[in-house]
Amino acid sequence: MGLCYNVYLTDSHIYGCKVCSTHLSNYSDIRSRQFQGQHGKAYLFDHVVNVTEGKPEKRSMRTGEHIVRDIYCKHCGTCVGWKYDLAYEQQEKYKEGKFILETELLVNVK
Repeated sequence: MGLCYNVYLTDSHIYGCKVCSTHLSNYSDIRSRQFQGQHGKAYLFDHVVNVTEGKPEKRSMRTGEHIVRDIYCKHCGTCVGWKYDLAYEQQEKYKEGKFILETELLVNVK
């Protein structure tokens, strides 16, 4: 295996992992602030970096069933949210390929 390199973001407002401050996403990549995670408030992001993805699994959520996979900080391994792979309901399809980051697990890096 080769070396793993982190992506460093350059926006004026960056969210990072609360444990190790590894950059995860830009403020400008927030698609919605109207989500709930296991730890409370969560945001839907278009793009995230420096994460690894777990195996896909079917979960029942407030908005119906989805195929999701947990996402983990690439540096420290902390679970920081999940990625939507598939939404069964037509009105939820906009979530596919997007990421949830839970605010309780984030820190403002800059």
